[in-house]
Amino acid sequence: MMVRAADSVQASAGRALARMVERLRQQGIRDEKVLEAMQKVPRQRFVDQALAYSAYDDTPLPIGYQQTISQPYVVARMIEILRAGRELGRTLEVGAGCGYQAAVLSHLATEVYALERIRPLLERAKENLRPFRYVNVRLKCADGNLGLPEAAPFDTIIVAAAAREIPPALKEQLAPGGRMMIPVGGASQFLVLVERQGNVFRETRYDAVRFVPLLSGME
Repeated sequence: MMVRAADSVQASAGRALARMVERLRQQGIRDEKVLEAMQKVPRQRFVDQALAYSAYDDTPLPIGYQQTISQPYVVARMIEILRAGRELGRTLEVGAGCGYQAAVLSHLATEVYALERIRPLLERAKENLRPFRYVNVRLKCADGNLGLPEAAPFDTIIVAAAAREIPPALKEQLAPGGRMMIPVGGASQFLVLVERQGNVFRETRYDAVRFVPLLSGME
């Protein structure tokens, strides 16, 4: 009976995940590789058990330490813009949180370097990711404003917290032809795509969003 109950819960979660991906398609996500990656990552494995019933809703959820797991549409939207006409390649994620976005990125990037400034949250991300055995994901406790110079340059940088201004170190660590997606602003925030051509950086503003602030230092 317990096995049947577990199978039922797993089947229910699978259906919820499929509905989430179909909703992303209806919301305008067109990149099938992004949708496939979202389909491969069970979001309920990255939230507290008490919130598992909401895991596939299109909403951010608390993960402790005044941080959140981003809503599925925003994750898919940011990655889709970064992928447009290219592959992600060597990727830096700033703000690993519970590890969910790193898991999605693992299916799309050659290498993923995920930074988290809150050490207990980084340990939780490691625990969440361990069962998946992603060989191309590396996590580190670090100040995301400073990037990861020892592993730079990066073809792609994705930032999961809002900066008042785009950190210069992150721009410098973009490879030529590289792209960065970062929320920028205070009370009003927008997704900003930064594209590097030589030493010229082009910025394009996209959707209004709401992220936790990008802070300095480590905890």
